[in-house]
Amino acid sequence: MTGTTRSSSGLDDRRKRLLFRCWHRGTREMDLILGRFADAEIGNLSDDELGELERLLEVNDPDLYAAITGDKVLPADVTGALFTRIKAFPIADGNA
Repeated sequence: MTGTTRSSSGLDDRRKRLLFRCWHRGTREMDLILGRFADAEIGNLSDDELGELERLLEVNDPDLYAAITGDKVLPADVTGALFTRIKAFPIADGNA
């Protein structure tokens, strides 16, 4: 898979922007992790969760990837329940 499988149709502007940002991180690994999560979940996230996702997207790719793989701890103001969900989200689809 090379990109989003979800249409941004029907999403508000904030969600559209976040979906795009999740798929355009700068490193392919983070595109796949955050992009696939966003494809599946962006339409169901609460305002608080959208805020957490926005804060996570401000973390640079190497640090965020290291935190997702367990090699680094991010500050508590960046991580929360959504970060835990992202870490647990299955990213492999058998076609990667």
